[in-house]
Amino acid sequence: MDLGLEGHLILVTGGGAGIGAAITRACLAEGTRVVSLGRISEHVRQFRAELHAAGSPCEFVHAELADTTQCRRAVEHIQEKYGRLDGLVNNAGTNDGISLEHGSPDRFTESLRHNLLHYYALAHYALPLLKAHKGAIVNISSKVALTGQGGTSAYAAAKGAQLALTREWAVELLPFGIRVNCVLPAEVMTPQYRQWVSTQPDPEAALKRIAERIPLGHRMTDAAEIAAMTVFLLSPTQSGHTTGQQLVVDGGYTHLDRAIT
Repeated sequence: MDLGLEGHLILVTGGGAGIGAAITRACLAEGTRVVSLGRISEHVRQFRAELHAAGSPCEFVHAELADTTQCRRAVEHIQEKYGRLDGLVNNAGTNDGISLEHGSPDRFTESLRHNLLHYYALAHYALPLLKAHKGAIVNISSKVALTGQGGTSAYAAAKGAQLALTREWAVELLPFGIRVNCVLPAEVMTPQYRQWVSTQPDPEAALKRIAERIPLGHRMTDAAEIAAMTVFLLSPTQSGHTTGQQLVVDGGYTHLDRAIT
């Protein structure tokens, strides 16, 4: 299937690790150029070196995404260097465990800065470029937006807001032919997820317990499966009439009765 993405430029936040790295790989496989925006961690350095050795057209730009000025400068860099932007994937974020009982209003606000503000800031600053090429926006949210989790009020608020913004932007940007959709992962093995699992008394038993609750195949979702849905939604040819949607890629974890497991 030709997704019609060859030669396009895609901006992926957090595109050097975890789900973001899988999205970067999937975009590159379709012939796009990618700009990955976010912190340059050791995971990102290793991924960058791998892509550089393969000659892949991917640029890694360091930015603190909670700083809207750095978001603006990143978009200006894309304008000056590439002169176009065909897709924005808002992906970066972390489940920081800011709860109602043990958090605070200040920590809640700071968490929203790190998990939500850059979704708006980058879409705002990138809008002229996206208008020029009838680009697409894909927001990566989380099943927590639909189910709740407990102990993570700020992250849940950010993820729920991302769903609302997806629908809001889809309406606002209709006149410009810009499609806006959202992908919701659930249990996906990433470095961040593995770090959380390692805090459990018996990590392997915890993983087995989680996998057994996932209806389809009793396995965790692969990051590449999230990436495949994301790249499909970026496609102007194969998903050109899809907008305002939230797609849950999780083996039925969120919507199917887990009694069947």
